[in-house]
Amino acid sequence: MKSATATIDLSALVYNFNAIKQMAPKSKILAVLKANAYGHGLERIAKALPQADAFGVARIDEALALRAGGVVKPLVLLEGFFTGDDLAVLAVNNLQTIVHNEQQLQAIEKAKLDRPLKVWLKIDTGMHRLGIYPEQFNAFYQRLKQCPNVQNDIVIMSHLGCADDRTSATTEQQLAVFEALSSTLAEEKSMANSAGILAWPNSHYHWIRPGLMLYGISPLLPNDASVSPVKPVMTLQASLIAIKAIRANETVGYGGNWQSTSDTTLGIIAIGYGDGYPRHAPNGTPVLLNGRRVPLVGRVSMDMITVDLGPAPKDQVGDVATLWGKELTVAEIATYATTIPYELLCNISRRVQTQYALP
Repeated sequence: MKSATATIDLSALVYNFNAIKQMAPKSKILAVLKANAYGHGLERIAKALPQADAFGVARIDEALALRAGGVVKPLVLLEGFFTGDDLAVLAVNNLQTIVHNEQQLQAIEKAKLDRPLKVWLKIDTGMHRLGIYPEQFNAFYQRLKQCPNVQNDIVIMSHLGCADDRTSATTEQQLAVFEALSSTLAEEKSMANSAGILAWPNSHYHWIRPGLMLYGISPLLPNDASVSPVKPVMTLQASLIAIKAIRANETVGYGGNWQSTSDTTLGIIAIGYGDGYPRHAPNGTPVLLNGRRVPLVGRVSMDMITVDLGPAPKDQVGDVATLWGKELTVAEIATYATTIPYELLCNISRRVQTQYALP
């Protein structure tokens, strides 16, 4: 029997990295490892990508976990630091930080540090999340350049809000703002996330920041017909633990929200929302079993899901079902569950066993 298991194909990960590099051969790569490397395992993914020029994490605890695990590559805090007390930790552990507001800048200016920090200055070019306003840029840039706590080689960056939609005018507008502010400066620049890498070559600049693409999922909208040149890295599987026949008009699971229209056979698979499978996956969501797709029926439980095997199945207890992977993508399951692949990958719980297929 196979308990819920996520198999991480490190060969696919390296393949994806190389494919991304080919798309932006003149750019350095900051591989994004936030949220436990999108559910794939923070330290293992970092160590599988020695080719990366740097790694991006969201928070300081992720960076410290990588340092404790022996990762010596440059690490960038993509949300920056939260309090002035963090700055000594950043300096000691050689962590780079984004600066995106006045409070952070003041904290750096007032700090007493043994060594200057590497800073990425983030501009809000139109996404309206993190970042200084364009009209603040010159003052922030000059203050950082004059601050003894800041290394001289600042990276100027922004983040694309609609790059997954090739038809949106927002990306070109953001790029125009970014160019107007930074084009005369000699500093390195960074703009492209996964969608920017794939769809907007003029956003590549000196640094690209692939996240979702590294893990084998297209960053573009589902209706985009482009073929993404990456391979899924995670395969989520669990065992069939029971098979039972039911008659026409009988119901299944909590609330009885699915009713059979004919005599059929049900399969119970040992995975549920307690493992990270989406609670709101509807009836008909596909599961791959013995080379065929079988539909989810009834509500997803904490530890189990039920599928309709049909009237005369050849499946047996102990057979392994695939919830998503190469033949059944996480993007497809996310569409059924009215969510996004990011959420499904990040929601993989600690009780799911993780195993790594080496390159």
